[in-house]
Amino acid sequence: MNTVTVQCCIAGGGPAGMMLGLLLARAGVEVLVLEKHADFLRDFRGDTIHPSTLEVMHELGLLEDLLKLPHQKAPQINGQFGNLKLTIADFTHLQTQCRFIAFMPQWDFLNFLANRAARYPTFRLRMHSEVIGLIEEAGHIAGVQVMSPDEPLTVRASLVVGADGRHSVVRAQAGLQVEDLGAPMDVLWFRLSRRPDDSEYPIGRFDAGRIFIMLSRGDYWQCGFVIPKGSHAQIRERGLSAFRGDLVQLAPFMADRVDELQDWEEIKLLTVQVDRLRQWYRPGLLCLGDAAHAMSPVGGVGINLAIQDAIAAANLLAAPLRANKLTTEDLRRVQQRREWPTRMTQRMQLAIQNRVISRVLHGEGPLLPPIFIRLLARFPFLRRIPARLIGIGFRPEHVDMPKN
Repeated sequence: MNTVTVQCCIAGGGPAGMMLGLLLARAGVEVLVLEKHADFLRDFRGDTIHPSTLEVMHELGLLEDLLKLPHQKAPQINGQFGNLKLTIADFTHLQTQCRFIAFMPQWDFLNFLANRAARYPTFRLRMHSEVIGLIEEAGHIAGVQVMSPDEPLTVRASLVVGADGRHSVVRAQAGLQVEDLGAPMDVLWFRLSRRPDDSEYPIGRFDAGRIFIMLSRGDYWQCGFVIPKGSHAQIRERGLSAFRGDLVQLAPFMADRVDELQDWEEIKLLTVQVDRLRQWYRPGLLCLGDAAHAMSPVGGVGINLAIQDAIAAANLLAAPLRANKLTTEDLRRVQQRREWPTRMTQRMQLAIQNRVISRVLHGEGPLLPPIFIRLLARFPFLRRIPARLIGIGFRPEHVDMPKN
């Protein structure tokens, strides 16, 4: 069995793992990122890059090149509650380099980070390499066991980072305790074509018993139909024709294209879960992103929160890793830094889930918009608040370490 020794081994080549790998390599840390898939080309992943992430790309001198990749800009988010149409969030007032959300295929973003990280001699990325176990010595995590098509691999590392998503093998193997916060909904995820005269901005349509989200992706709409938790089977039993009818009721302009949905295989079920670890670390191990806290899709902030975790971790851990002096106290500081914004974001998401989404999904008759929605419609300056919470978030991180 081949054995590799590095200062940091990252399980998972998603946004948190790739950003952390880039930043640590930039600081001169020997880092190996392990991605279990053969490439990044997987659909139905979050494609939103928020102003907070774009600001970090600017700080790294990478923003101009990143925005050369195909993307769509959304300077605002629009919605309709019953008969009330309004702008929910207006990003044009943010004090950032980019006052918009960029919609970009996540595989393009991850490939971009991988290519930039590869320019540093201390960075390595192994695709098709899945972490299947941890190496534990006297209560300390000392590395991982890896399965790949070529040969089994042992990686020994001063730090193992679990950035392998909400179904994290690393956190399960480490025995870290997960607190399930609950979610009242799931999402049916699919595509419908977009016409040149359609709106360019994200649209959220709320009506009694139904919620329909539409994100412009250039020549198609990425659509999310929000359903009560556990109701997928009943919706399928009603038939595809009835489902298409529901879409037309919520978005009449889609009537000429809902027939593009010819099979339930084109409609993917995304199971929503919201949870977080009580403790994100053990000696020699740290979890970040969805592996530490699975977020609700409300606001689409999960990717950007994961990237904020990665920035904070790099800021706090690069120096001790490079000097081979990493302590468990260093890992505790990462959780201490990121736990408050995580809790605040999840608290906000849970409030919207329970007070708005759940009531809409189980409502009957005409929909009365919540009071804060009516205030947003009446006082446009209030739209800066959700723009700040979605676009920047709580405690935004900035790159604060010297380049090696």
